[in-house]
Amino acid sequence: MTQYILKILVTTVLVVAIAEVSKRSSLVGGLLASLPLVSFLALFWLYLDTKDTGKVAALSSSIFWLVLPSLVFFLALPPLLLKLKLNFYFSFGLATALMFAGYGAMLVILKKAGVNL
Repeated sequence: MTQYILKILVTTVLVVAIAEVSKRSSLVGGLLASLPLVSFLALFWLYLDTKDTGKVAALSSSIFWLVLPSLVFFLALPPLLLKLKLNFYFSFGLATALMFAGYGAMLVILKKAGVNL
C-alpha cells in the first residue's frame, strides 16, 4: 500500500509541477511535458512491481507505436484554437476525438503490418 501511495504522490507532483512551470514559461513547461515522464514512471513502476523485463520491453514498444497518433492532438489543437477561433472546450474535445481516431487508424495499420501490441 505504501508503494501505491508513493506512486500516486510522485506522479501527481510531476503533473502539478509541469502545470505550475507552464504558467511562467510555455517553453520550459512544453519541454518538461514533452519528456516522456509518464512513460518513464510507468516503465519504472512496472519493473519494480514485476521485475519482468519482457513486460517492460513490451510496454516500451507499445508506447513507441502509440506516441505517433498522440501527436495528432498537438497538431490539431493550435489551429482549432487560433486559426478557427473555436471555443477552448470544443477545440479540446475535437482534438481529443481526432487523436482517438488516430489511435484507431494506427492499430489497424499495425495489425495489417503484423505488429502485435
